[in-house]
Amino acid sequence: MEENRKKALAAALGQIEKQFGKGSVMRLGDAAASYDVETVSTGSLGLDIALGVGGLPRGRVVEVFGPEASGKTTLTLQVKPDTGEQALEITDMLVRSSAVDIVVIDSVAALTPRAEIEGEMGEMQVGLQARLMSQALRKLTGNIKRSNTIVVFINQMRMKIGVMFGNPETTTGGNALKFYASVRLDIRRIGAIKNGEEVTGNMTRVKVVKNKVAPPFREAEFEIMYGQGISREGEIIELGSSLGIIEKSGAWYAYKGSRIGQGKDNARAYLQSNREVAREIEEQVRSKLLPPRQQRNGEQAANSA
Repeated sequence: MEENRKKALAAALGQIEKQFGKGSVMRLGDAAASYDVETVSTGSLGLDIALGVGGLPRGRVVEVFGPEASGKTTLTLQVKPDTGEQALEITDMLVRSSAVDIVVIDSVAALTPRAEIEGEMGEMQVGLQARLMSQALRKLTGNIKRSNTIVVFINQMRMKIGVMFGNPETTTGGNALKFYASVRLDIRRIGAIKNGEEVTGNMTRVKVVKNKVAPPFREAEFEIMYGQGISREGEIIELGSSLGIIEKSGAWYAYKGSRIGQGKDNARAYLQSNREVAREIEEQVRSKLLPPRQQRNGEQAANSA
């Protein structure tokens, strides 16, 4: 009896995948299915690894939230339409065009509904933004999946009034985005990077608080240097050292027996001027910390041809 049920389920799953595509239905705990995901790198090696699949998953909604000046916009581009409806309509048109890889909305809090703009100052407008987001996400989700586009919503933090126990922090725009997002990233500034007395950057921590494509709750820490952005070479040094790919002896860093710099700043400068070495170390880090990516049917056919 049990064997017949398994065969019937396998036949049903095979028919569903044939009609609606591979990955339409996945078994709970089937880890291999989760890693068959096309991704785009975040620009941070540590965050790519924390996401479990090597970057932001294509065809999904991603939410990035955190306090002010925590580094949310460093990863993104900006558009400034007149109203929230206009912004989301532009997003939908870009997604449906299939001509762009990533669309970033910065930020959800700035998506002002038309009714609020046209209303009087101080007039009560209850739940307009939440309704706008809920309606837009229902419309966008199918198009996002079909076009294989990544849509990133940057969000701001607010405080719940009168919360005595638990976390008083919340994000704007209602709960719809929390449900529709496949990945939610909580980004925080945890310190300053100094060169003597001069502050040259921020130390940033990102926690993956929701992840539908790999295990959640992983964290990544990286440096955001003023005028440069995320210090990818700094991450390569940290992760390479922790895995034994880069040897560290006192203040000296070495790779394959050759010294690459005394102190992290000199090692970083070496990797910036020797891109091939940096790429080689990064590939080794990725191969050790990320699962092997499964080939899709189209890729297998192309490779065999």
